[in-house]
Amino acid sequence: MGEKIIRINMSTLTASTEPVPSEWAALGGRALTSTVVAKEVPPTCDALGKYNKLVFAPGLLTGTSAANSGRLSAGFKSPLTGGIKESNAGGTSAQNLERLGIKAVIIEGMPKDDKWYSVHINKDGATIKEDSEFVGNGTGNYELIKTVSDRLGKKVGILVIGPAGEFKMAAANISNKDPDGNIRSHGRGGGGAVMGSKRVKYISIDDTDGPGVTIADPEKFKTQARLFAKALLDHPVSGQGLPTYGTNVLINILNEAGGLPTKNFRFGTCDHHEKICGETMHDVIVARGGTPSHGCHAGCIIKCSQIYVDSEGKYITSGFEYETVWGLGAASMIQDLDDIAKIDHVMDDIGIDSIEGAVIISVAMEAGILPWGDGKEAYRLMDEEVRKGTPLGRILGNGAGSVGRAYGLTRIPVVKNQAIPAYDPRSVKGIGITYATSTMGADHTAGYTIATNILKVGGFVDPLSKVGQVELSRNLQIATAAVDSCGLCIFVAFPALDIPECFTAIFEMINARYGGNLDANGVVEFGKYVLKTEHEFNLAAGMSSKDDRLPEFFEEEIPPHNAVWDFSDSEIEEFWKF
Repeated sequence: MGEKIIRINMSTLTASTEPVPSEWAALGGRALTSTVVAKEVPPTCDALGKYNKLVFAPGLLTGTSAANSGRLSAGFKSPLTGGIKESNAGGTSAQNLERLGIKAVIIEGMPKDDKWYSVHINKDGATIKEDSEFVGNGTGNYELIKTVSDRLGKKVGILVIGPAGEFKMAAANISNKDPDGNIRSHGRGGGGAVMGSKRVKYISIDDTDGPGVTIADPEKFKTQARLFAKALLDHPVSGQGLPTYGTNVLINILNEAGGLPTKNFRFGTCDHHEKICGETMHDVIVARGGTPSHGCHAGCIIKCSQIYVDSEGKYITSGFEYETVWGLGAASMIQDLDDIAKIDHVMDDIGIDSIEGAVIISVAMEAGILPWGDGKEAYRLMDEEVRKGTPLGRILGNGAGSVGRAYGLTRIPVVKNQAIPAYDPRSVKGIGITYATSTMGADHTAGYTIATNILKVGGFVDPLSKVGQVELSRNLQIATAAVDSCGLCIFVAFPALDIPECFTAIFEMINARYGGNLDANGVVEFGKYVLKTEHEFNLAAGMSSKDDRLPEFFEEEIPPHNAVWDFSDSEIEEFWKF
């Protein structure tokens, strides 16, 4: 377990190292970021003001040999939702922090001047340097990561904000360098704007000569880690579907289920689904000599990521995810996969969450800013308007809700002002409960009911029926909060739901790592603690049960099933009764 906390005070421009308080000792990842935010950030503060904090924490299993354990959590009060936020990403930074014995990095305050800074973390602690080299000139994340990696070394972790974060746009993300020097993102909720408000352009993490990771019971850990890895490879979703076709395998599956939201949630199927699906994407990548299966961090064995290249074999993007392809390809009606890939690339480069960004484009089309299906103009809006922070660029960069309100729309797919991703809540009702109740705003990963509603993992709950959906979403949100705290990829949930020894291996690896005695009940209680901590913060920030609602337009029928969103307020409110 990381032995120290690094605290970066941007008001005084000082960095200090602190011991880990005893009440934080058993926490990691999301549990730790949400605990720190709940304890140290006033819930009603301005998310872009001096009282907000930005917290990074590796998970409880990060830095070990456990498969798929390299995720980093970022926590803060969200400028997008006004509530608490945890966003997690792959990349190299989590493992580097853990090998330095750092349990969390807390960035607080803001400089008294208008200068920009970089933060450098190594075995001796942290230093803050005045650093405006990459600021104010539209420099993208790819160029910064390459330049800084060339100077400091390829293995150094980098966390960076693009121009969108400099402009403090509410859809701005924090990018995390992956092992190839490409980009993974702390996407949702506007973490890039919070980092920008602290005037921190990037953070480097050099784990050279760090103390490394100690395991209390190495033999037990090795045994459980083997069982865990075997389960991941044996399960049809994490062992076959995701490694072969990536997350974009879901386009055809959701189209078949009538739950693929098309033309800004008007239809549940998309006529050109074959042009943008995972199978087509896989074939294009293979034909062009790209990489169809690829891990986003060291130790990933699911490898659902890929490297997508153009017809000349030149890199366009990696981590080309279903949600981005859906939002641009179906919700915005763009039919050319290359156009979608280029828009994904520019969003990574300027530091815009590619889920929020894709829905921004579909709402902009709804508003008549650009025609439906116009991929070239969508690219231009991101590359010129958002990158330069023009008046239109700022409306776009502040999220789908910002665009909809600026243009007087009512068809704005957001919950708590965060864009709804990738699955229609009328025809997959479990995910609708997750969207409505998640502490994070609309977030499919918070309680991924698609597993049970559509993929029949962990049993089956009929996606078109209301029966059992609240309980399904609740159980998955509790489990996900625990998984996010371990530093594990969310996709380990597939085998964990179906293969009993996989779930057992997770808490037994934690026990072997720290010498503890966590059991299945303890995991559930841990997850409940995280959700309750986050929910209490949101209530104190001014949210209420009335914020746990979907937009009115979901009362419209969606073809092909003519399904509607028909949960009453009291049915939704049952969620929090645990």
